Amino acid sequence: MMVILGWVGVLICCFGSYMAMGGKMALLWQPFEFTLIFGSACCAYLVANPKHILGKTGKAIGIAMRGPKYKKDDYLELLSLLYAIFKLAKTKGMLAIESHVERPEESSLFQSFPKFAANHHAMEFLCDYLRMMTLGTDNPHEMETLIDEELETHHHEDDTVSSAVQTMADGLPALGIVAAVMGVIKTMSSITEPPEVLGGLIGAALVGTFLGVLLCYGFVGPLASAIKNTNEADAKYLGVIKAGLLAHLSGYAPAVSVEFARKALWSHVRPTFYEVEEAVAALPPV
Repeated sequence: MMVILGWVGVLICCFGSYMAMGGKMALLWQPFEFTLIFGSACCAYLVANPKHILGKTGKAIGIAMRGPKYKKDDYLELLSLLYAIFKLAKTKGMLAIESHVERPEESSLFQSFPKFAANHHAMEFLCDYLRMMTLGTDNPHEMETLIDEELETHHHEDDTVSSAVQTMADGLPALGIVAAVMGVIKTMSSITEPPEVLGGLIGAALVGTFLGVLLCYGFVGPLASAIKNTNEADAKYLGVIKAGLLAHLSGYAPAVSVEFARKALWSHVRPTFYEVEEAVAALPPV
């Protein structure tokens, strides 16, 4: 929603100011200039990017429109789940969570946290490392290295789309110049026309440069930033799991391990210590 509101604001500020200064909108109506610039940019996007990035582009734009996936309640649920897992492991041993990890879709523990249970990627991420812990992995430094490697790969995959869209944005001003040059060439073929006609042709040619810059800095460039920022915000969910797992491996009590995880959150979505304490106190016995 904020992306759409921002785009509308760009249009109002740009064209509203132009009209307030006495500009005529009819002079800016050059649909073939838009086709030339944006159409060429989209075709170049097809050339520059492999199929898997093209397939992710529409989804990434939808994600940017939606904004960050996880809210404060989602993180509170995640912290409660981590507490339940760590408490079970501390009281009954790591093997007590083996059945939950091997069949999470049937686990009463995971199913008690429906939002997390519906998150296939996060479920797989958590269960993979819990399984390694049940198999005897107990070195937090080695575990941290492995988790960081996976998270870096995940982040790189997410960044490919935002980088591709940003590259497209960077090319739009140049395509605007191409459109303007073509407009000037057309104008030169009408050099014998009266000044008012030549003025209109030159103005139409300059619309190409205008559109290229506007699309770059007003629309496509900010969209690339929105995709990147949303992906980074959503990636924090896995970062919270990492912080909790490493604290647990280091031997801390469940409440302390969860506090490590809570501190990894952005401040605007971080539950307070007392909110987490109240949530875990309401959990059923494990």
